[in-house]
Amino acid sequence: MDDDVMRPDIHHDPTPGLIPVPHGPATGDEALQLPFGVTPDPDHEKAIFGYLTQPDDIYTKDGTYWADLPLRERIAFVNRVQNEEAKQELKAIGRMMKKDPLSPVSWYFRNAVLPGAGLGLEGYVLFSIGNIEPLFRATWPQCWGHHATECSSNWIAAVTYLEVIGIMVGQLVVGVIGDWIGRRWGLIQDAAIMFVGLLMLTASWGLTLQGWVICYAWSLFFYGKSLPKAQGFGVGGEYPITATSSMENSVSSGKLSTRNDRLHRGRKVTTAFLMQGWGQLINQALLIILLLIFHAGSGAPPYGLATVQWTFRLSFAIPAVGTLWLVYYRTYKMPHASRQLIAAKKKSNVTGYDYDSLAMTTRHFGGRLLATAGCWFCNDVFFYGNKLFQAQFISVISGGSNSVLTGWIWNLYNVIISLVGYYLASLLMDNRFYGRKMMQQVGFLMCFIMFVVPAFKLEYYTSPAGIKSFQSMYFLSSFFNQFGPNSVTFLVAGEVFPTPIRASAHGFSACCGKAGALLASVLYNYIDTQTKFYVVPWFGLAGMVLTWLFLPDTTGLDLKEQERRWSYIRAGKPEDYHGIAIHPMHLSLWERLRGVGKHYNPELDHKQKIEDMREEWAGKERMRREKEVNGQNSMGDDLEVDDFNDQVHHYFRNTTDLGMFVNDGSPGPSNHSRSRNNSEPPFASGANSKEVTQEKIRPESPSPTQTPSSTRPVSEKEQ
Repeated sequence: MDDDVMRPDIHHDPTPGLIPVPHGPATGDEALQLPFGVTPDPDHEKAIFGYLTQPDDIYTKDGTYWADLPLRERIAFVNRVQNEEAKQELKAIGRMMKKDPLSPVSWYFRNAVLPGAGLGLEGYVLFSIGNIEPLFRATWPQCWGHHATECSSNWIAAVTYLEVIGIMVGQLVVGVIGDWIGRRWGLIQDAAIMFVGLLMLTASWGLTLQGWVICYAWSLFFYGKSLPKAQGFGVGGEYPITATSSMENSVSSGKLSTRNDRLHRGRKVTTAFLMQGWGQLINQALLIILLLIFHAGSGAPPYGLATVQWTFRLSFAIPAVGTLWLVYYRTYKMPHASRQLIAAKKKSNVTGYDYDSLAMTTRHFGGRLLATAGCWFCNDVFFYGNKLFQAQFISVISGGSNSVLTGWIWNLYNVIISLVGYYLASLLMDNRFYGRKMMQQVGFLMCFIMFVVPAFKLEYYTSPAGIKSFQSMYFLSSFFNQFGPNSVTFLVAGEVFPTPIRASAHGFSACCGKAGALLASVLYNYIDTQTKFYVVPWFGLAGMVLTWLFLPDTTGLDLKEQERRWSYIRAGKPEDYHGIAIHPMHLSLWERLRGVGKHYNPELDHKQKIEDMREEWAGKERMRREKEVNGQNSMGDDLEVDDFNDQVHHYFRNTTDLGMFVNDGSPGPSNHSRSRNNSEPPFASGANSKEVTQEKIRPESPSPTQTPSSTRPVSEKEQ
């Protein structure tokens, strides 16, 4: 093919009498044109589509996927990409600080604190119940003590049980609501329910201690005809809604955000999730401050009734103010939280809940569901079991002190160490040599070791001679729980499933996790400490095995590519998909044993991507034509950003079959997806190239090399 086959049209004056499109008349200077009767060779095709089909952060210059490279070349490639991205981020931070030293703080607030605010409040309330119980026990031993005389032991236990069960219900039902009505509605109703729940906890009262305990318990799980939800319901719903909206928000802005999705999705979601740790820290610090204020600066017992009443009621009233603001923010400042779900339903011609996608997911991704739900179950048994260490070593270190403040201070240290684990997890979550799967396996293994070692020498480790080692294992188990399964389960429970049922799958997995917490809370009431240490470690081993066998590693794989694979599954043609979503690197061992990756073929996939884009392009053109015929604005759709530059538009305009512009109503890859015969007119018999150009030319898209990654810190000038 000649070097000048891709050439601009000859310049000419606007055609007299021709009504121009909104951006102006055709003059021949608009874009490169593919001449009729010429089929581009692979090199020219790659030059046109390379930035879309083989982005440089996952493909080499010769078109080899990074996971297909020999080990040494793979290491060099990944390190180069990640180092360049880190340099760009540091430069962006430097530019921000040069203009305004506090701008990185405001960036972090917008991109981490606000998305995770609901989970921060969830962590605050969820862990405040356990934190405040020792104060209740010291103040009202006749009700909260081991030998209570005024309150039923069943109602005291129900405080924990109702809270956990309420969260489980919320995770399941709000997950379904998120996929049925939309992410935005789920976000708003969660915040509203948490606000009402905090008001109920603040005002809980009773004529007797037993009556107050009952009111307090049902404030954690309340029902009503007009609002059939619960505080636990609202808190539980934060898990699927925050996870799905956080990860989908990063892929709703076209090609450039897709690159960022590959490089930083894990960090984006985990920085929102770690707000749960900040909620724990703020709750514990606030309880300490309130107790010192109302107890004359002392943490020693006995505690007056007024001290306890003010301490616990204010600890719930203060976050209620922040929760009310969250209701406002989600209602008026997050109008597009459901855009990815809307786009997915639109492509599948689905309204309401997508039951077909739910059935297909259980059939094709059953192993993944077992991994996400099973690993979360194992993790929550550990998460709850971590308190076993604290009660043992505090009694030895403090010399039998019964001060509530002593336990709170040690718990504060533990939360700070956990936060270090959260942040380290967010930094390494997207590292392709460590990533999700390895992080979860190592975390489960280390938690197993930290529990199994003292299990068989508990008497020594709880004595003054071994207490320091015991204490170290306590802090290490907290660190590796966050720098491992607790962070990873929250992320992968959403990203390994398709958009139409992502919130439902996440909610189901989180619900199974809380079933592990419920099991632990019930079981620990009936077995002694030594037996607890015999039981707990094996859940870490089980979690590690489930991760190794059933969990795929989606590190570096963008959600749009996974959705592309899903479109083939949804159309009943999973064997026709040949892309990187079924690369062995991104499949679980179970999926590889079942032969899921046998259809992986990079050459076929490159051609297939072009045809898939042709179908997408034709669909947009068809919609644009229909809008023009109906007199509507045809200049774009708010749900999606056009990834195609002018060369891609002209290529498709001159090589696309007319039949693709007939909507057959079928979802998934089109049966019309084929190239046009070169002798056939592009859209209608007798149409000439100037008329086509006049009608179809689009505004120029930015070059893929000109815009930095959209989720690294950028200055206001760059924005």
